[in-house]
Amino acid sequence: RRGYSSAGAAEFLHRSVVPTMHYQKSLPRLPVPKLEDTIRRYLNAQKPLLNDDQFRKTEELAHHFEKGIGRELHEQLVAQDNQNKHTSYITGPWFDMYLKAREPVVLNFNAFMSFNPDPKSEYNDQLIRATNMTVSAIRFMKTFRAGYLEPEVFHLNPEKSDTQLFKNIIRFVPSSVSWFGAYMVNAYPLDMSQYFRLFNSTRVPKLNRDELYTDETAKHLLVLRNGNFYVFDVIDRDGNMLKPSEIQAHLKYILSDNSPAPAFPLGYLSSENRDTWALLRKNLLDNGNEEALQKVDSAVFCLSLDDFPVKDFVHLSHTMLHGDGANRWYDKSFNLIVTKDGTAGINFEHSWGDGVAVLRFQNEVFKDTTKAPAISPESQPASVDSSRAVQKLDFKLNDALKAGITKAKQKFDATVESLSLNMIQFHEGGKDLLKQKKLSPDAVAQLAFQMAFLRQYNQTVATYESCSTAAFKHGRTETIRPASIHTKKCSEAFVRELSKHSTEDLQKLIAECSKYHGRLTKEAAMGQGFDRHLFGLRYLASSKGGALPDFYQDQAYARLNHNILSTSTLVSPAVQLGGFGPVVSDGFGVGYQVHDDWIGCNVSSYPTRNGKEFLQCVYKSLEDIFSVLKGKKIGS
Repeated sequence: RRGYSSAGAAEFLHRSVVPTMHYQKSLPRLPVPKLEDTIRRYLNAQKPLLNDDQFRKTEELAHHFEKGIGRELHEQLVAQDNQNKHTSYITGPWFDMYLKAREPVVLNFNAFMSFNPDPKSEYNDQLIRATNMTVSAIRFMKTFRAGYLEPEVFHLNPEKSDTQLFKNIIRFVPSSVSWFGAYMVNAYPLDMSQYFRLFNSTRVPKLNRDELYTDETAKHLLVLRNGNFYVFDVIDRDGNMLKPSEIQAHLKYILSDNSPAPAFPLGYLSSENRDTWALLRKNLLDNGNEEALQKVDSAVFCLSLDDFPVKDFVHLSHTMLHGDGANRWYDKSFNLIVTKDGTAGINFEHSWGDGVAVLRFQNEVFKDTTKAPAISPESQPASVDSSRAVQKLDFKLNDALKAGITKAKQKFDATVESLSLNMIQFHEGGKDLLKQKKLSPDAVAQLAFQMAFLRQYNQTVATYESCSTAAFKHGRTETIRPASIHTKKCSEAFVRELSKHSTEDLQKLIAECSKYHGRLTKEAAMGQGFDRHLFGLRYLASSKGGALPDFYQDQAYARLNHNILSTSTLVSPAVQLGGFGPVVSDGFGVGYQVHDDWIGCNVSSYPTRNGKEFLQCVYKSLEDIFSVLKGKKIGS
């Protein structure tokens, strides 16, 4: 069922019976929650962070807002939303939030996910893996653009909905109502509007607000090695993919090029403050680099080939999260990174899309490279003249640009120098045991973070957990607020008052946390959190000019949005680990995975916080929780 070009290589990953965008038209719209629900949820999230006096003040401001200016703003937001039924109320404000941010994208916004190694070790060779991943990525792009990619669907009852029979029926149901057909069998199609930005796309720095740029006509790949930029076509003029053996030949040519690293590597510019970078980019364009930059911006994607092997998981995280600054183009929708020993990962820019789209891409690429690799260790590169096909980009730099690159490098090096990454693996239990105890695995991981922070710093702080709202048209994310009165009570019992509680008491406290966290998660996934709604109202208020309502000037509001614990989770057969930088200078960036029988967690931090110690406290918290769940006394 795979399409083959004249060259005999598979051009597509698969051909879905149901067209890729079949459900897109009929996806439900992201709801604007009721204002009273939002205020109630907001106050629930504030409660564990404030003392009684502070809470009374915040409660008063919130109710005042709800009855007055907040009500007006809410009605305007709903009216505006009703006039824009093609999208969601969060789309515009959310793009603006990302694109107006002036901080560097690296460490502040870009995240990474690293691939598991290929199970066949001889395929983890840098050239072989880079070739196979490039081919599979192009297959993904072609499959998506042809409408052959299986639609992304969340199946609650796969026996009924993830079947050939269902697909053969639903394909004939018109797009305008197809969602309802899936819903009838408990399947939830997800929004795929972000996917087109995976390819030929970049974030272009502009003063005050960046722009997203996509050029689907471009046929070339951008390859970075040793800070040098190379391009070659991977699609021919008929739209067919280059033969895998030719891609292999061109990558081999690049890997054996002895050109020295440039004295002023351009990659550093994409790690700068966005306004600084915008001015330097204008200088680049005025200095005769328009064609070269156009090649960078429009490339299918950026493949970064690193000249060193990965030493361990911490080194892996540093490599994928930021690397050396010279061999990345952080503005591309994603960089596919392959190191000397064939370790691979993706670093992605966050404004255009969320983890869901990138993860689907990553899963498909991993599956394709491991199940149907385009080349094998025995494959010979094609005998083609790579020196003609591969173009090394040359950038003309004046003194101001050289100075700009030098300064960008200094800043980048200093920031990276101050970043710590640490990780743990907890092997005394995981999803299986928690499910058996009827507990939410995610709730238990989040409880361990709350307990750990209390143990380390003796306080409960603003915590953010990201939740996808892709079940809705143009949904992005919603925030789950894992710090609650329940987690606070439970953490205090474990950390401060252990002797006062029986094992049974502690089990009950854990169960309460799990139940409440489950409710919050469900609400967030259904678009019933409070963060995006309040953000939308604030965006509306600030677009009118003048002072923001008192509600938004409350210190407690600012503190809740200063997310000291920023957390995100994913588990996939393709992904080894994922991570991101702290979102505030005194915060932790916590990436975690709850597997069947173990839990992995990695943490990023700057010098004001000790990530290693935090993880020791997380480990201790997990030990204590699992002891209690197994009916043992803690420490026994």
